[in-house]
Amino acid sequence: MRVNFTVNGRQQEADDVWEGESLLYVLRERLGLPGSKNACEQGECGSCTVRLDGVPVCSCLVAAGQVEGRDVVTVEGLADFAKQREEHGHGGACGSGGGCGAKGGVTLDAAKRWQARPGDSQTGEGVELSAIQQAFIDAGAVQCGFCTPGLLVQADALLEENSSPSDQDIREALSGNLCRCTGYEKILDAVRLAAARQSEAV
Repeated sequence: MRVNFTVNGRQQEADDVWEGESLLYVLRERLGLPGSKNACEQGECGSCTVRLDGVPVCSCLVAAGQVEGRDVVTVEGLADFAKQREEHGHGGACGSGGGCGAKGGVTLDAAKRWQARPGDSQTGEGVELSAIQQAFIDAGAVQCGFCTPGLLVQADALLEENSSPSDQDIREALSGNLCRCTGYEKILDAVRLAAARQSEAV
């Protein structure tokens, strides 16, 4: 089958997709976006987390056919997605089919309209990092890097919904993302740092 959907602000078409193929496989093998990692293939580790219509999902559990006409943001497009979200307002998570309403955040329709700038590469190189990406570097939260893309996508979604999360909020939000290198403290530090920097910028 053929699947048409938006990835990181660009219309994409994947041909000859097998009915049982996962979104993760399509992203990595058909579209050349290796940021989302293939680890457990059971939705247990969070390494393949992407945003589907704004909602973090394990792309290994999403059938490719389910994304027809939908919007996907991978770690490669995270910086642009975050920047355009900042330009159009902060706060409030927007689930599929709904809006942010009184929370004053970005509506789902607005999130779908974001576009990657023409000068950016498909891999996200040459763009200014998002607050959470820079915080991961500054806090030393990146080690082998295998879990990092999923953690970044999940943490970005957390900070969009809750700009001042407690430690419990952070732990709960990242509970589906496993890291085999660390004791998670640097990762928590990075999310705290990004939250603090966002608060200062407001």
